Amino acid sequence: MDSHSLMFAVLVLSLTPCSVLARKPCNFPAIFNFGDSNSDTGGLSALLWQAPPPNGMSYFHAPAGRYCDGRLIVDFMAKSFGLPYLSAYLNALGANFSHGANFATAASSIRPQTITLMQPGGVSPISLDVQYNEFYDFRRRSQTVRNRLGGFFKSLLPKETSFGRALYTFDIGQNDLTSGYFSNMTVEQVRDYIPQVLHQFSTIVKWVHSQGGRFFWIHNTGPVGCLPYVLSRMPVSPSDYDRYGCAIPFNDLAQTFNCGLKKVVAELRAALPDATLTYVDVYSLKYTLVSQHKKHGFEFPLRTCCGHGGKYNFNVKLGCGGTKRVNGKDVLIGKACKKPEVYVNWDGIHYTEAANKWIFNKIKTGAYSDPPIPLEMACHRD
Repeated sequence: MDSHSLMFAVLVLSLTPCSVLARKPCNFPAIFNFGDSNSDTGGLSALLWQAPPPNGMSYFHAPAGRYCDGRLIVDFMAKSFGLPYLSAYLNALGANFSHGANFATAASSIRPQTITLMQPGGVSPISLDVQYNEFYDFRRRSQTVRNRLGGFFKSLLPKETSFGRALYTFDIGQNDLTSGYFSNMTVEQVRDYIPQVLHQFSTIVKWVHSQGGRFFWIHNTGPVGCLPYVLSRMPVSPSDYDRYGCAIPFNDLAQTFNCGLKKVVAELRAALPDATLTYVDVYSLKYTLVSQHKKHGFEFPLRTCCGHGGKYNFNVKLGCGGTKRVNGKDVLIGKACKKPEVYVNWDGIHYTEAANKWIFNKIKTGAYSDPPIPLEMACHRD
């Protein structure tokens, strides 16, 4: 190092607060995740029906409970901390919860719904309040089992101290918006109930805090107007599409939700001064993948990799892995493309592993967070 470089280094160190220099990576011992299919690692598969092949084809080489060809953002998060992939709370077979648990379930919403998955606009019965109740029960019973049975059971369950040191992640809200669309509500009607949804979210975060949660990593919702399952089902005029083919009214609605969510997170910081809450703008990243897909190595921004028919290779009645009975045999119709890595969208609703990995690599830096804290430092208040 030359003399000028050395002097500059000394100057930088002298001007840097000691608290910043002393900060170390958080090394979270566990992750407890709440959400919908964007972070579901097997909840819906255990609850109702398995995610069929070709889901899982790119990484797991078999269905793995995820609606994706491979890994999700939450998988990359766990890996970054040296933790195993999160077991779904609802999965009774082969689950290891020593490093956390995943309460996310595909089709879940923040606000409890009155319609089932079998109806248009229906969502999972495992809404965010139910996920919290599962967590509450898990927290109590895991320690009871650990203390009474010990041994093998002890190795599969988190330590009591892990709950206060864990990272609590949230990725939910998309289905609160789309369930309204698919139930014949207008955009204005959906917008009107967003404050209720956000109030419910705030309440759940406070409940988790009451159980020892102190470190929260909260994703906003993505550009739903760029998803084939919305684009293929919603009647909009040509003027309602932006230059990239996304539906403007639905993306505006998502941004309304996100603006409200950011305010809620700010209010929670004031209400919970001993907690660290990080708001993460995944909307911008997901929209960038659509609007600048070629720049980032993707060829297809809106067309699904796994599906069947139509402009977007998407059919709501026959999706990824869907079959038809032909001459007494089940024939696979919802097939996967040959190169998922060049597609942004996997099945019309969810992103490919390649897209998830690209998004994770951006959010882990803190460049899309408020405050701008890297993922590994998310236990430190700015």
